Amino acid sequence: MAVQPRATLDDVARLAGVSSKTVSRVYANRELVSPDTVERVLSAAKRLRFRPNTLARTLRRGGATHTFGFVMGDLSNPFYYKVASGIEEELSRNGYALIVATTDDTPDGEERVADALLAQRIGALLLIPVAGDQSYLEGERQLGTPVIAIDRPARNLVADSIVIENHRGAFEATRRLLSLGHRRIAYACNPADVYTQIERIRGYREAMAAHGITDTAPLEALVDDRSVRPEQIIGDLLDREEPPTALITGNNRMTVGALRAFRARADRPEPALIGIDDFDTADVLGVTVISYDPVELGRRAARLALERIADPTGFTRQIELPTWVVERGTGERPPRGDRAGADR
Repeated sequence: MAVQPRATLDDVARLAGVSSKTVSRVYANRELVSPDTVERVLSAAKRLRFRPNTLARTLRRGGATHTFGFVMGDLSNPFYYKVASGIEEELSRNGYALIVATTDDTPDGEERVADALLAQRIGALLLIPVAGDQSYLEGERQLGTPVIAIDRPARNLVADSIVIENHRGAFEATRRLLSLGHRRIAYACNPADVYTQIERIRGYREAMAAHGITDTAPLEALVDDRSVRPEQIIGDLLDREEPPTALITGNNRMTVGALRAFRARADRPEPALIGIDDFDTADVLGVTVISYDPVELGRRAARLALERIADPTGFTRQIELPTWVVERGTGERPPRGDRAGADR
């Protein structure tokens, strides 16, 4: 099937019986054109299926588009697409569009993907930082492009950010397990070198220290190799001579890995489990989690960007969203077995 060429502004002008400048004026500032002429131009454009090139017009003016860019990690992680849905919801309500690009959670991909979006003259850049340094965005920020860091603050860059109460969530998870009598409470995460995990590990350690357990290193599985499967990390903990009686997993991938490791060792008592980050089937599986609203995280990030456009010189803001415990069963198990009883 032959592909028809797209209609041009000149084609619309000929069909409407007006000049090309008049057609351009209808799309740029139609209040300067008579209503009858506007109707003729729009009718001709509809017949020809003409779409104005708003990007080209914006670039000619040296401005930014009504499109925001969002740099996120692995598309398979529900956390990311829920944040993206919150951003898109807020932007569409305010007449903006969203472009999403992924880094696959690799630091090397972040700058490349961000640069590609910025080349489109986006109105604002929202990103979940993965790289250890975002200073490469400073020049763009000085040119007026708002940069909003989501889930983790930007490093070496003055930028607005929105995060969750990572420290408080992990502290509360640990405190609850301690109150049940657990003392060998393990913490597992991968990667461990990102802001979210640094804050969560800090909360875990502080809660343990408050109960006199100051050496948590033997109980921690902090991995920075993304190729290591979560179930392998958890399995190594469970196969120790003195396995933990309770487990806190630092993200939803690690929680799912823990469930797989439990199933592979079905002949043993399962430790108590509290996962940080909710996930779609956690309620069906009865997994206790530290939860928060990732969609609201996206909405608030979009609002921050819109507010920064309205007030480019205002003070930089960091917002924290609350976390809460959702009890479903796994996090309410007391210590089990002879060796576990010694932990009481």
